[in-house]
Amino acid sequence: MIVVYTPAGGEPEHYDAKTLLTSEASIVARTVDMKWPEIKNGLLDEDLDAMRGVVWVLKKRQQPTLRFGEFDPGVESMVTRYDKDETESWFDAAFHLVGVDPETTAERVAIGLREAAPDAVADVEHALAYIEKRRAEAESHGGKGPGLEPQAEKSAPARKTSAKKTSPTSEPSS
Repeated sequence: MIVVYTPAGGEPEHYDAKTLLTSEASIVARTVDMKWPEIKNGLLDEDLDAMRGVVWVLKKRQQPTLRFGEFDPGVESMVTRYDKDETESWFDAAFHLVGVDPETTAERVAIGLREAAPDAVADVEHALAYIEKRRAEAESHGGKGPGLEPQAEKSAPARKTSAKKTSPTSEPSS
């Protein structure tokens, strides 16, 4: 999960929660008084404390003296977005639905994902290219989803965020 922090008047900064070391995750947990699983779920829900804690600890790599109280971003300045692996898992699960119902075509799935991606992923260019790749693969399989079952543990987690919901096929699977 990527936390995108946009300081007032500044450019967006991307912070990848997967890059945290165990010691750093422990610091976040102690600081925001949450267990690590709660923090991970908090990132999915765009919980302000979870996002602030992760960004603060990752910012400390470049600014070791930065105190938590000194990093107090605005409530609208942080959002979470899927990283590349989470994005691909979400899209793989969506394209697996192609052919399950006659109306669930590769093109319809691609349209839904193209609409949802900009508000849900960190790397939109990668996401759009991956959608086209998966659409072409699905169409080359006679309009059926490619043979491999999506793996639940690799599917992108469900999000309760500001990302727009466009259709049932644009939802990440659990």
